Amino acid sequence: MSVRLLIFVIALACFSETSSAQGAPSPSPRPVAIPTGITDPAAATRAWLDTIPPDEKARSDAYFEGGYWLILWNFLLTAAIALLILTTRLSTRIRDVAARLTKFRPIQAGIYAIGFALITGILSFPLNFYEGFVREHQYGMSNQIFWAWFSESLNALEIAVVILAISLAILYRIFQATERTWWIWGTVFGIILITIGNIAAPVLIEPIFNKYTPLTDPKIRDPILDLARANQIPATQVFVVDQSRQTKRVSANVSGLAGTTRIALNDNLLNQCTLPEIREVMAHEMGHYVLNHGAKGTAFLSIFIFVGFGLAAIIFNRVIGKRGSAWGVTGIADPAGFPLLMLIFATYGFVLTPISNTIGRNIEREADAFAINAAREPDAAAMVALKLGKYRKLEPSPLEEFIFFDHPSGRSRIRMAMDWKAAQLPCGEVK
Repeated sequence: MSVRLLIFVIALACFSETSSAQGAPSPSPRPVAIPTGITDPAAATRAWLDTIPPDEKARSDAYFEGGYWLILWNFLLTAAIALLILTTRLSTRIRDVAARLTKFRPIQAGIYAIGFALITGILSFPLNFYEGFVREHQYGMSNQIFWAWFSESLNALEIAVVILAISLAILYRIFQATERTWWIWGTVFGIILITIGNIAAPVLIEPIFNKYTPLTDPKIRDPILDLARANQIPATQVFVVDQSRQTKRVSANVSGLAGTTRIALNDNLLNQCTLPEIREVMAHEMGHYVLNHGAKGTAFLSIFIFVGFGLAAIIFNRVIGKRGSAWGVTGIADPAGFPLLMLIFATYGFVLTPISNTIGRNIEREADAFAINAAREPDAAAMVALKLGKYRKLEPSPLEEFIFFDHPSGRSRIRMAMDWKAAQLPCGEVK
């Protein structure tokens, strides 16, 4: 790290820790009382939404709507970094340094990846700092001091450097061996990579940042395991994740394959929610597992990668034909052209935001439907939707929900719960 960057980081730390100490975290949105005696689902949904104080609703709306702009700023920053590295020929200089260090071309690509990751990490740090630290403290969502956040960011960068170095070493060996059909084999490699990532991340990556400890309270553990057994999920333990060190958000997951299945919930969920609410959230996560949403997500990503590489095959060579000599990039097998490949995929992903969000939203809606039938807790489902409303806009317009929501809105989730409740399906008592 350069002296200038170190001074910049220290200055940001002083500012951020002072500013975060001045703003008290906002309380979670909680209803004054559970609406009762309302049989019409639309009226019941309205009653639940109206229990949120206007100031809390305005705060959560402002937080979520700010994310709309962050989607744009992150894309523009990615595009600017890619073009900067190309037009200044910094990309070719990194490649040339790698070529001087070794004659083995896959290793050259791996060394290039290290330099590229470090440079992009430094250039994107200010926006990442604002998005991941300053803004989270402004809205009372973070529990971290600056140095804890910064240390985790460095860990994430180190992991990204290792993964990118290995990935580019393999990818550019493929490109060098298949220069005419590189986009097809690039697709195959991309699919393999995301599949490995989905399997390895819960076991190898997530424990680097948080501790997983067995849940020992039988009053909470046993109802969760009962739900798992009822839905043929092969798990004998429930784990608690210490995410309250970082955030006030509630979360949980059910993940794993072939004997590695793991049920986990974070300590915020454990401490902020009642047992019916915990059962509802865990049933939602079990729904993802039972409905094979991991495999479906991988299939959607595979299509995305296939189309992306197809577009890249058309665009990359045309751009290099016009600008390659000025940038010092010879072709797809040249690692110095990686920023252009990144730019193509970033633009493609940005344009597809509404479609990818719609796919995610429909998958989450399926898990919601599974949860309401498995846990049979409509009021708990509505309560959880309101608690999630601390950082998700509860009542978006239809256009907002289509473009920006990768989960159903709080209004949609409460309406599903109230529709289920109005059908008067039998609900068992939780002991």
